[in-house]
Amino acid sequence: MDFSIQKMTEQATREILSWTYPAPYDLYNSEVTEESLQEFAENPYYAIEHNGELVGFYCTGYAAQVPIGYLFQAYPEGYLDIGLGMRPDLTGQGQGTSFMQCILDSIETEHPLRLTVATFNNRAIALYEKFGFRRISAFKNANDVEFFIMTTEE
Repeated sequence: MDFSIQKMTEQATREILSWTYPAPYDLYNSEVTEESLQEFAENPYYAIEHNGELVGFYCTGYAAQVPIGYLFQAYPEGYLDIGLGMRPDLTGQGQGTSFMQCILDSIETEHPLRLTVATFNNRAIALYEKFGFRRISAFKNANDVEFFIMTTEE
């Protein structure tokens, strides 16, 4: 599947925030609120399309971090954080490798990459490991969900 990166629009943001993932991935569900719309508008979010259809997104920097991770010193300087999501009906369909490659090809940085992933998300973890990410630490949020910090740094 060929993907293209587009500027994030309010329409795409509203669509993404309306996506509903099944359990246990429902952790990634959001709502369309003024706060969430502002989050997408004020941070580096990008829409990912296939044949003009929205299929996912990614973000970089602070927007890609789980805020409570700061309590555990999970985000030291010197990395570029990335976050990503694929439309729920497309997950688990074998498109992850080309989706991730499209994202990585669009990112220009001299820093190692870092991402945060729920420890139960084995599909995503396997994909990230395929691209050279390695688990370096873990922390739990207030809801007792555990996350791995993964980086491309050796």
